[in-house]
Amino acid sequence: MTPWVLRLIVATVVMHFIASSSPELSRALVLVPGLLPVRPWTAVSYMFLHAPGVSHILFNMLTLFMFGPPLERRLGGKRFLMLYFAGGIAGALFSIATPHVAILGASAATFAVSLGFARYWPDSIILIWGIIPVKAWIMVGLMTLLALFGAGGIGGRGIAHLAHLGGFAGGWICLRIMERMSGAVAFRAKAAPGAPAVSPDDVTRWRGVKFDAMHPVNREEYQRVLAKIEVQGPSSISGEERTFLDRFAT
Repeated sequence: MTPWVLRLIVATVVMHFIASSSPELSRALVLVPGLLPVRPWTAVSYMFLHAPGVSHILFNMLTLFMFGPPLERRLGGKRFLMLYFAGGIAGALFSIATPHVAILGASAATFAVSLGFARYWPDSIILIWGIIPVKAWIMVGLMTLLALFGAGGIGGRGIAHLAHLGGFAGGWICLRIMERMSGAVAFRAKAAPGAPAVSPDDVTRWRGVKFDAMHPVNREEYQRVLAKIEVQGPSSISGEERTFLDRFAT
């Protein structure tokens, strides 16, 4: 498990048990969209609260556990957190259309994570209920349709569909911004004086490194640098990162 996925899960579980024993704290942290102007912190705090019992928090934390680690490794911790909170905050803002409904849960944030996973690994197979195989992009599409029309429509039957839809919207906008910024970084790196030229053959050699034979510490760095190449482009890597890859490449 990656560092920020672990921290988010621990923080959410701890807050769940604390809030379960303190109704006053729950009321102070729960999101009531119509009260956002006077309780702005609830746009974030509601993500760490869940309904009584285990099913609500279990589903959200399982989603984060499944899709979060590969996404954090690809984006890096800072950008992963940006994506997570962008989804959660967008979910809160979308919920303004239902101003008097109390909303809690990390669903909007984890929906943004699911969208990020499907963006980079669209053909990965997800087993729904551990049985039905579905490609990641299809699963996210079905979840979006459910957010729009499921359970009797938006806001029906105690499910915050607008918050879920906001999670997808916030995640999509955040990913687009990050990808545009990454493109600018790659362009500047390519145009910088003395920047080392990276050929397709170099990238092929680096991807052919025998991953299983590497020390765990080197594996983690290797994954990080390759993820940087995929997101920001080959010319974005530093001289030290290139030297590191060349050391292991044949």
